Amino acid sequence: MSKAAELAALIANVNNGSSLANKNFIINGAMTVAQRGTSSTSSGMHTVDRTKLIYGGTDNAPTQAQVDVASGTTPYTLGLRKAFKVTNANQSSGAGAADYIQYEQAIEAQNVHQSGWDSTSTSSFITMSFWIKSSVARTFQGSLRVDDSTKIYNWNTGALSADTWTKVTKTISGASGVTINNDNGTGLQWILWPYIGTNYTGGGTSDAWKAHDSNDWAASSDNTTWYTTNNATCEITGLMIEIGEKATEFEHEPYEATLAKCQRYLETYIVSGSCAVGNSYATNQFIIPFFWSVTKRDTPTFTFPTVGTASGNLGVTTNSGAYPSSHGSVMRSINHTNNWARLYNDSGDGYAGFTDDHLCMLYGNGPAVIKIESEL
Repeated sequence: MSKAAELAALIANVNNGSSLANKNFIINGAMTVAQRGTSSTSSGMHTVDRTKLIYGGTDNAPTQAQVDVASGTTPYTLGLRKAFKVTNANQSSGAGAADYIQYEQAIEAQNVHQSGWDSTSTSSFITMSFWIKSSVARTFQGSLRVDDSTKIYNWNTGALSADTWTKVTKTISGASGVTINNDNGTGLQWILWPYIGTNYTGGGTSDAWKAHDSNDWAASSDNTTWYTTNNATCEITGLMIEIGEKATEFEHEPYEATLAKCQRYLETYIVSGSCAVGNSYATNQFIIPFFWSVTKRDTPTFTFPTVGTASGNLGVTTNSGAYPSSHGSVMRSINHTNNWARLYNDSGDGYAGFTDDHLCMLYGNGPAVIKIESEL
């Protein structure tokens, strides 16, 4: 490319916003934040924040993990230090038609709607880029799905060499009927399939928008070699979707900035000792205001640790700092999006020994983790 062409491409990307801060639709594309843990064999979002690893039909569960990128490799030399890795298990019955393993990140609709990308125009573009490494040489299938207009764009990585980091780049135009709402629901779903069975490969043209149905998640049947190889691995990092026709350098940001974005969807609160003060309004009932840091996408749900008085439990103490004479095993919440909730119990939940109309305190007997969640 000539210098003039390079300059023209740079100006075009600046004009459509790709060189600006917060250009990445993806949250935690560097895979640095993992509030839930660093390894799991469960399906869903259990390790790296904002990206799920979902599977179905497997004989044995794959393992998802946040891992280190090896030093000296590219993408390590580009500043990417973490990756999201899936390790296949022994799929003893072979590659079933209904089997699948997928990475997925759902992007909030209003973030796309207000970005400046005209998703209905063939002359308005987004560019997806990421790094991938597979232990098995193959081509991976992928898709972008728009929930609001039930459209899907199928794509693939191209042929990958085994055990080699490769950068994948796809430029995608809008199209008539690809509408995205200005709300807090799902706007885009980014999906990559380590394996997808034939029940979900409806055929059709790759690299084009089309109507989506439940049997049309990939443009062509998938290669089964990765799925039928015990302990096959796939790693991804540096995931970015930005406005424009060119992939720009990955947008690095401080860890705390990425964490705050992730906390819109999940915030973990570690309770160790007394942390919130409320009142007991009967000898067997309490109510405690509880606050968190980041406004949630929608009214959140609470996941409490074990409620009780044992080590690691979440409990409630009386105004004297002692547990009540009878401590129940239930904690309830009335939740709000504006950073607070009311924690309480019902009269039949097994508590007794509070002093009516006195202070009480939420207490963690050792680290007790509360999860406040509003995921897509």
